[in-house]
Amino acid sequence: MRFSITALCLFFTAVLFAQSNEGYWDNVRATNETIILEAGKRKAVQSADFPAGTTEAVFRISLLDDNQKISSSLVSLLKAIPDPSGISQGTAGAVFLLSTITGEDKCKFYVFTNETDALQFEKSGVTKNACFAQEEPVNKAAKLLSEDSKCMLATPKKLWFTFESDNWVMKQKIVLEVVPWVDNTLKSGWSTQAKKELLKTIQQSDIALKIANKDLWFGTFLELFTKKYTYAEYQKLLAVEKAKAMGTISEESLMKSGQLNGYLDSLRKEAQQLRFSNKTPEAILTIQKEIIDKKRATAADYGLLGSLYLSSKQFVKAEEAYLKAVGLDKTALHYQLQLAHVYLFTNQLSKAKDIHKKYQSNNLPDGKSWTEQTKADFQQFEKNGFDTSDFKKILRLLD
Repeated sequence: MRFSITALCLFFTAVLFAQSNEGYWDNVRATNETIILEAGKRKAVQSADFPAGTTEAVFRISLLDDNQKISSSLVSLLKAIPDPSGISQGTAGAVFLLSTITGEDKCKFYVFTNETDALQFEKSGVTKNACFAQEEPVNKAAKLLSEDSKCMLATPKKLWFTFESDNWVMKQKIVLEVVPWVDNTLKSGWSTQAKKELLKTIQQSDIALKIANKDLWFGTFLELFTKKYTYAEYQKLLAVEKAKAMGTISEESLMKSGQLNGYLDSLRKEAQQLRFSNKTPEAILTIQKEIIDKKRATAADYGLLGSLYLSSKQFVKAEEAYLKAVGLDKTALHYQLQLAHVYLFTNQLSKAKDIHKKYQSNNLPDGKSWTEQTKADFQQFEKNGFDTSDFKKILRLLD
């Protein structure tokens, strides 16, 4: 039993060592090319496409004599080195990568970041734009192209390796191996610049203009959006699809960032300001579209909506809104009073009287008596040109 436990511990230790939370060697997009280079010639070979998030790459070049084979593939050797620092921090990693059989032939080689320069080298031997140059002929080489190397600074989608034969008599057999290192954080394609572009599209949105803590909301939005879509997926969306995706994730970000209540309060203040500016239709639209339709309404929201409808003599809609307000908060008597007013203006005098009889001995939340508030409301309705024919019937009831 002791032996079994020890073996298991060693096994899991080895597995953990061969992995990294920061990234991984992508063996699926690795390059493994055997190149036949004619005597005295030059040749350009492109690597496989690098996946999104590639920040570094390891290459190995081996020249073989006829019938010789590489003893271990570069991918298999990299399994023992979990991240690029294992290669770049000392010579041991590079020696390890070079531990393979090679022949006596030698060649020069150069690395380019674009096809034009690579083909120019193949044609005329021009190397001035090479991001890496091996001027001294060698029969084997291995190197990490780190993220600050000239070859990787522009985050190329692939690299072009070019070779120049050092044998003017015999052809050469060259094995080129390239393995990209993919950063887990960047593999979705969301670079800093890409995130800035995304933020720019939402900075003038209605939500962004109304929330208090913009940075918190922006940060939450980026987190959710980049988790749901890769940059490539985002670019493929149609304009209407992008708008829908941004709208949905903007709403989710309000919840997760804790900014929802502040945002709703801002909408309510906006609606009140529109109401005082005699822009009742705009005020109604703000409450209906942003609060009611999105299932966020409280009794106060339905009460505000009811008052907007009542002031614009949309009595049917006012009744519906006040009934919902009362259903959510039966103790809020001012909604009951407003509902009684709606019944009065829609020839439902008996319903209005029933409400007044039930609550006339109560005070409203602001301290005014039911009767006092009713009289004040009637005076305001009269100023606004409402039908006052049944007011006296209610006042007699209250007196």
